[in-house]
Amino acid sequence: MAVYYIGMDLHKRFSQLTEMDKEGRVYRKFKLYNHPDLLKDYFSNLPCSSSVVIEATGNWYWVCDLIEELGHTVKLAHPKKVKIIAESTVKTDKIDSEVLAHLDRTSFLPLSYIPPKHIREERELLRYRMCLVRIRSGLKNRIHNILSKVGVIHTFSDLFGRGGVNFLREIDLPGIYKDELQGYLQVIETLDNLIKSCEKEIRRSVKENKDATLLMSVPGFSYFSALLMAAEIGDISRFSSYRKLCAYGGVVSSTKQSADKIYQGHIIKDSNKYIRWVLTEAVPKAIAKGQRLKVTYFKILRKKGKSKAKIAVARKMLISIYYMLKNKSQYKFFHLNARERRKTNMSGRIYSFR
Repeated sequence: MAVYYIGMDLHKRFSQLTEMDKEGRVYRKFKLYNHPDLLKDYFSNLPCSSSVVIEATGNWYWVCDLIEELGHTVKLAHPKKVKIIAESTVKTDKIDSEVLAHLDRTSFLPLSYIPPKHIREERELLRYRMCLVRIRSGLKNRIHNILSKVGVIHTFSDLFGRGGVNFLREIDLPGIYKDELQGYLQVIETLDNLIKSCEKEIRRSVKENKDATLLMSVPGFSYFSALLMAAEIGDISRFSSYRKLCAYGGVVSSTKQSADKIYQGHIIKDSNKYIRWVLTEAVPKAIAKGQRLKVTYFKILRKKGKSKAKIAVARKMLISIYYMLKNKSQYKFFHLNARERRKTNMSGRIYSFR
């Protein structure tokens, strides 16, 4: 049993802390600036194995690591669920820190997953690569815009291939447009080199990550996709069933029920957007290789449209990923049985949709 329950309302520059015992008595409330030496001095003087609750914010990484190194238990509170439980008309930092301590003491604290340090670093590497690609795409769009402004027409299918880049470097534009174009090209070249270096590190990380290596067998998955999926899922044992993982990945629809009325809404938005994105990007290659996935896709496509068909296939793929990580096995393709083949032609294509 923890000697102290510490509610820590963490901000960028300071934290509001509340010390509470197991009976709910508050010893003190105070503000502490987020300097490593000050935090280390405070937590090193607490009784060993005190329970510290931090609400998940953007800067919890280093604070959590520091407290755990001093021998205390750190819990990460789910920010949205805490707000639902502890909704109050009067909201201050002092009240928030006290509520966190109370919820922990009474075992009503909604927890967020604390990934190990190496998983956090993998997530950061992947987000870094995504940020670089997003910036590069924005600059390429700016170059297309410049050419439209000055009336330049080209015949390149890929303007940023070798031939297209040579064309952009040699083209003579008036005034500021030429300087702008050449400046963007220099930045894109730098970004290309950074992205290549980042992808090299991603490949190395995949080889060291057993789950990511297994996920490389999923159709449509690259080194990037496999590591992203493994890093976002983390420890598969934290999901008690594939339904939990599908909800976390945002490939299930929301449900509202009142009496005998049930409404199935859009897919869950409060979920992991990266998992859903990776799966939907992999769907075209998955249906090209897996006959049953193809049947599912075209069946839903005919009834409900392309978007819902992609989500349906993505859900089946995520169910397979759940069992892959549970059983430490590679992806298996399930082909049509004799009865299912009678509904298709011999090549496995769906022919009866009109």
